[in-house]
Order: sequence, then structure tokens, then C-alpha cells
Amino acid sequence: MDGFLLQTTIFLGTAVIAVPISARLGMGSVLGYLLAGVLIGPILGLVEHSEDLLHFAEFGVVMMLFLIGLELDPRALWAMRHKLIGLGGLQVLLTGTAITAGAIWMDQPVKTSIALGMIFALSSTAIVIQTLSEKNLMKTGGGRSAFAVLLTQDIAVIPMLAILPLLAAGPILQIATDGSIHSVGDDEAHAAEISLVEGLPGWGVTLVTVGAVVAVILAGRYLVRPIFRFIHSANLREMYTAFALLIVIGIALLMTMVGLSPALGTFLAGVILATSEFRHELESDIQPFKGLLLGLFFITVGSQIDFAGFFADPAPILSLTLALIFAKAVILFGLGRVFGLRGRDQVLFTLSLAQAGEFGFVLISFALQQHVLEPALAEELMLVVALSMLITPLLFIAYDLLTRRMSDSAEIHPDDEVDEQGPVIIAGIGRFGQIVNRLVRSAGFRTVVLDHDMRTIELMRRFGVKGFFGDPTRPELLHAAGLAEARVLVVALDDPKAATKLVAFARRDRPDLHIVARAHDRHHTFELFNAGANDIVREMFDSSLRAGRYVLENVGLSEYEAAQAEQAFYKHDRYTIRELAQHWDPKIPTVENRAYIARAKELEKELEMSLLALLETERKEQD
Repeated sequence: MDGFLLQTTIFLGTAVIAVPISARLGMGSVLGYLLAGVLIGPILGLVEHSEDLLHFAEFGVVMMLFLIGLELDPRALWAMRHKLIGLGGLQVLLTGTAITAGAIWMDQPVKTSIALGMIFALSSTAIVIQTLSEKNLMKTGGGRSAFAVLLTQDIAVIPMLAILPLLAAGPILQIATDGSIHSVGDDEAHAAEISLVEGLPGWGVTLVTVGAVVAVILAGRYLVRPIFRFIHSANLREMYTAFALLIVIGIALLMTMVGLSPALGTFLAGVILATSEFRHELESDIQPFKGLLLGLFFITVGSQIDFAGFFADPAPILSLTLALIFAKAVILFGLGRVFGLRGRDQVLFTLSLAQAGEFGFVLISFALQQHVLEPALAEELMLVVALSMLITPLLFIAYDLLTRRMSDSAEIHPDDEVDEQGPVIIAGIGRFGQIVNRLVRSAGFRTVVLDHDMRTIELMRRFGVKGFFGDPTRPELLHAAGLAEARVLVVALDDPKAATKLVAFARRDRPDLHIVARAHDRHHTFELFNAGANDIVREMFDSSLRAGRYVLENVGLSEYEAAQAEQAFYKHDRYTIRELAQHWDPKIPTVENRAYIARAKELEKELEMSLLALLETERKEQD
């Protein structure tokens, strides 16, 4: 017991230090956990036997697949079916087939080669999604296509876990109810297992197995909701967590008892519950356990990687890793071409998914338990997966370098010839600019719409709204759109820096022009104010103000009082912006700007006093 507690303390302590450092360096939490395991295992030798903890941590994989199922609303899956089945399905199939063929060519057994194909067909969901989000690339064509492929890969893990036992070449290992791994041929372990299919004829096994799956579906559909309502009446927060864990552990136990993968049952239950009103409650209850157990899983994997063997002869592992990345990149490049990706989107799609992923560790461990892989081969595969994931940041750096050189390439559409002018120029026709454009045009005024996203321009043209493609920050495009004669310029660009640049240029060129600008946040508001914008609208300010008014109406104020408070807050915020702009310095972080903080506190106190005085006056007048 003392040894287990010491080992757990070492693992958790290392994770608490290593993972935040990894996240700050932009490598992501998964790589942080792996590096933590490498540090306490091969490097420092603080842990020697982590198998027991690994068996416990493997239950995090079961929880992860349950959460994946919860996120897969069947209606959303149906809407994405073309990309999921087409792009994602072909990626998994072609990559798996190519790697299987390559393994057979390298004299690996057919069953082992099939397992290798499944392991390396997957990419790193954790690293890629996090990096795409950090670089604001999720909304690009390449980012959306990469997400679709990653979603398909996550779903594909389920049949892979079901197929691997069929490839077993020796005694099959199973996950017991306590999370430990036991051999089916082990008499002692076998006696401890509770099986619902042992001794049954083939048709009986099939009937019981199908019955268990149907029971999971029916329970998720009709039983979970009443139980949740019953628990809700107790008003005890810990009971929600207990019930969420009961669902996952109970289904995993049932699947084990009928000889199926626990992950398969929990994933299926997650999909069934994806449309439930308790979906988010379940997700929030399970998420901490999933994250902790998965972190322990990756740490134990890292602690078991044989880096001593790698440094003794690094050439074979490096060669296999680079060959894997090259093979996946070629297949991804071809698929991207077939599915209409070009230029930057195609490069992003190709490089972002060319590595192996964290599910590769899961499948390697599972295949090792099933005796599909030899221990020596499994160690080499873990090294290949780990190295390919460590190389992923370099692939994104390569993307940045390549796309910079492509900035003047044929990928960029030539700017449209602007043949219209009007009193209102709208730069940026995203969600913000669309509303402005519809309102102004509906009131009978002509607008000239400019945007640098060709897809957005083409979409607007389908709805009968004419727009011109080009970079709105280019002076020649603005002058062609009638900047010299325009009365109002609306700056609705997504990029804060580009928006500030456009406002500054327009103010220099037309001192008398009225400029309405979209601000990302308060700091961007100050930048636009200094650049010369007349009216500045923060993205979330007006909608948040309306929400606040609705709150006031439902906590005791009348509609009139709430509207007055909303208007007073709005006017005071305008005044606050002008006041704080005098103290704001872009060279000084806000938390270190004492004058700014002191004035902000004074203004907040003034707001509170003025609102209370206003409401008191209104009540007296009503009385």
C-alpha cells in the first residue's frame, strides 16, 4: 500500500509541474503528461513497476469514449455525414491499408500488420484541436476538414477495439471490474470473473450479447431521465457525480460480463444520452475523472518507453517515424485535393494530421494485452508514436513558413474590380457586418461590401447580396469603393490589428469621414479610439447589456426601471471609455497600470451610486 501511495504521489506531483510548463510552451497537455512519464521513468528512474497504476488509469479511456459519445449528437453526425464518411472514412481506410501493406512488406505477420495499420491510421486529437484553436485556424477550410477527420478517427476507435481481440495470437487478456487486466486462460482470474456467457452455446452467447446491448440502449433512453429527476429532488451535488460514475462503471461491467469491450458499451450509452437534457450535467461530472485518469495513463505510458534502447540505436526509430509522417502526409494531401482543398487549407490539412495520436497508445496497450503484439515491437511502436507527437509542433512551424511563402501565390484569388460606389462602405461581411448591411440596405441606402474571404463573398452572392473580394486594408481597393465620397465607413473585420490599421488609414485620408468600428474587447476599443473611430461597438457589449436588462426585470425591477438602468449603464460606459483612454498605455500591462486601475475603481463606484440614485428617484416619482 505504501509503495502504491508513493508511486501515485510521484506521478501526480510530476504532472502538476510538467503539464503547465508544457502547455505554456504550446506543446499541449498530452505531451506534458508523456514528458512527465519520461522524466520519472527512463530519466530519473523513480518508478520501475507502473503496471498496476496503468491498469487503473486505463479506465480513463473508457470514460473518454463515454464523453466522446455524449458529444456526438446523432443529428449533428447526420449533418456531417459526407465529410465523416467520405473524407474521414477514406483517410482511416487508405492510411490503415497503406501501413498494413508496408508492414507486410517488412515481413510482419498479417494480423500484426493489420493492428499496425489501425494504430497508425489515427492522429492526435488533443494536440491538433488545441493547436488549431490557439492559432485561430479552426474556422478555416483546412481546420474544419481536419476536425471532421479527427471526429471520424475517434469513432473508428470503437470498432478497432472490437477487432483487435479477433487478431489475438495467444491467450486473451480482459479488463476486470476493478480495472485490472487478467488472462482468460488464468484459472484464478477466471474464477474471479463473473460471466453471463460462460458455458452457453453459440446462439446463447449471441442472444445474451445482443440483449446486453439492447439493455444499454433502452436504459439510456427510458431509465436515466427518471433516475436523474429522482436524484435532483434530493438536492445533493455529490449524488449527480455518483450516478454519472455508476452509469459508466455499470455499463463497463455489463460489457465485460458478456465478453465485449467496456469502451464499446460506454460509447454507445454516450451517443444515446447525447440528446438528453442531462447531457451537460453528465459531462461536467465525468470530465475531472476522465482527465485525471487519462493523464495517469499517458504518464505511465511515458514511464515505460524504452529511451535507453532508442539512444543506443536511434536510426531505425527515427526512420520509421519519418516514414510514417511522410506516408500519412502523401495520403492526406491526395484526399485534400480530391475533396476540394487548395493552397493554405490543403497544407494545413496535410501537416496537422500527419502524426500518430494518443489513441495509438491505447491501441498498443490493448493489443499487447490481447497478445496481438510482441512486447519488443510494442516498445518500438510507443517510441514511434511519442516521437511523431513530439514532432507535431515542428509540422505547424513548417505550415507557418510555407504559407508565408504562399502569400503571393496563385492560391490567392485576384481582387475583384469594384464597379460600384455608395455612401456606406462595409469592410467585413461576417456575422457582424451582415446585420449592419441588411439594416442599412433595408432602409434604402446603398452599400459597398468588401471582404477578403472568397467563400463568404460567394455565399452572400447566392442570397442576392453583391460584394467584392479583396483586402479592405488596401488603399487602392478602398478608393475604388468610393472612399473619397463616402459618408460612413463600417469596419467589421475579424482581425483586430487589421481593423485598427484600416481605421487609422481612413482617418488620415478622410478626416471628415464618420467611422463605425467593431471592437474585439476593451483594449481594442482604446486602440480604435486612438486610431480615430467615431463609434466603437464591442462585439458582446450590446447583447450582454440586453441580457442584464432581462435579469433586472426578473429580480424585482419593472420593465421601465430596467430600461432606464440599461440606458444609464450604456451612457456611463461611453464616459468610462473616454476617461480610461486617457490612462491606457499599450506599453504597460493593465494589471501594472496603477493610474488606470485607480480611475477604473472610481468610475465603477460612480456607476453604482448613479444607478442607485436613479432607481430611488424613479420609485419616488412612481409613489
